[in-house]
Amino acid sequence: MHSDVLAQTEHTISEEGLRNSSAKLIPAGEVIMASRVGLGKACILQHDTAINQDIRALLPLKPSTVDRRFCLYWLQSVKDDIIAAGTGATVQGIKLPFIKSLPFPDVAFEEQKRIVAVLDQAFAALDRALALAEANLADAEELFDGWLTAVFHDHPAEWATRKLRDLCHQITVGHVGPMADRYTSAGTPFLRSQNVRPFRIDLGDVKFIDDAFRSELKKSELRPGDVAIVRTGYPGTAAVIPDDLPLANCADLVIARPKDELHPEFLAMFLNSSFGKKMVAEKSVGAAQKHFNVGAAKEVDFAYPGLEDQRTIVNQMKAMRGHSARLYDQCQAKIDELQELRQALLRQAFAGELT
Repeated sequence: MHSDVLAQTEHTISEEGLRNSSAKLIPAGEVIMASRVGLGKACILQHDTAINQDIRALLPLKPSTVDRRFCLYWLQSVKDDIIAAGTGATVQGIKLPFIKSLPFPDVAFEEQKRIVAVLDQAFAALDRALALAEANLADAEELFDGWLTAVFHDHPAEWATRKLRDLCHQITVGHVGPMADRYTSAGTPFLRSQNVRPFRIDLGDVKFIDDAFRSELKKSELRPGDVAIVRTGYPGTAAVIPDDLPLANCADLVIARPKDELHPEFLAMFLNSSFGKKMVAEKSVGAAQKHFNVGAAKEVDFAYPGLEDQRTIVNQMKAMRGHSARLYDQCQAKIDELQELRQALLRQAFAGELT
């Protein structure tokens, strides 16, 4: 449900499957809403569509009295209320009694159509502005990535090229094994793949281990200046362990400890660039999910200049990244503003304030 009209679904069901399942066939033109996964989303069906128990259809008792786009816009106007009513430990959901309790506006059919026409016109203008803002957002992301890739793809001929293993004191892997019963509420930060973002360590959802377990995991110990590299999921994503994280350990990450001749941030630059990601992808293994293993990391052919030139390029990268980040934030703020304006118009429409 990524748009107001659902034209195509990821999966299909046969007539026999429909007859032998609990799925319900909903006619084209009707409104459906998510009641579990994707809570708060709603759309109009372009075709007859089968739905399961996680989707509810809003079928009017008197079809000729309800404009379906009016119904859709109304659902969108109470989206926050629907999300807030969700319950459940892992996946939030709402129950049928709550849906039935939502107060549908008592508005004449002709007035419904007038409100829809006004909103359609306003949203068409908002959609054009939103498309432009999203295009600018993509440009801001591509600006930095394009510069980063050019550094390594078009590097001067005098740069040396060596295997990554020859430029590091050590390349190893974090702890691999069951962890569910080893986490503690405090202690040594224990990084996982989701904690490694391009160029930064994200401690927002970090786990912890106690001192006793940490003492068993010397091989996966992280030090400031180490380069932590995602091994599975988004292989090659890399960040340098910062000075303000003096003690940490990790699971299922490749750990590179550069020698003095290799600037850690320069290595992270390479791995986070499209050029580096392509090289990592070529050396990753696995059918369903790709893995970037220690052996593959050691065999990466790495081109690099002298240390002073590396420092200069790293400083240029930080300035470029800061500029791109400011552009990104400006574009994202514009997108947030346009989305909030849409919700404000919906609230006005269903409060009777739209003229």
